[in-house]
Amino acid sequence: MSLSPVARARADSARHPYTAADVSFMYHMIGHHAQAIVMAGWADSHRASPSVRTLAARIINAQRDEIAFMQQWLRNRLQPVPGETGMDMAMPMSGSHGDTLMPGMLTEAQMHQLDQARSADFDRSFLTFMIQHHHGAVVMVQNLFATYGAAQDEIVFKLASDINVDQTTEIARMERMLLTLQIQGAL
Repeated sequence: MSLSPVARARADSARHPYTAADVSFMYHMIGHHAQAIVMAGWADSHRASPSVRTLAARIINAQRDEIAFMQQWLRNRLQPVPGETGMDMAMPMSGSHGDTLMPGMLTEAQMHQLDQARSADFDRSFLTFMIQHHHGAVVMVQNLFATYGAAQDEIVFKLASDINVDQTTEIARMERMLLTLQIQGAL
């Protein structure tokens, strides 16, 4: 007899318990990724360069998949899922402590600035802001790993580790792209 996803999650959690920090990480990373998808989604309409458009498409693909994975992880553990039951995926952007944004999240003013930019200005703003955003995701992973008992669930550990590696790699790539833009602008 095959176990349901909820039953499998409970069995997995009995062996590798998940914590409130794991749930919070998954929940909030969904909102964090949602903002990155909005930012990356503007690349085409804001006349980004081909290299920025390619990067933006990669960000969208990777983070949509991760959002679906995190939503399913929460769902399987009968936890609240952003984007379901009337909860807006943007809701976690405010963080859980008043108006404090999650690490790396762009403010409304920064989002507006990015939305107003076009062409080379969009490329510079996008890379600058996405570097900030990715650094925030790395901080969220570091905070998770620094929390006693957190990330013992193999799925949470692997996802957080993958996010750390992917975002760190993309930060280095975006820093090189930004440097190239700055050099070109100086000529």
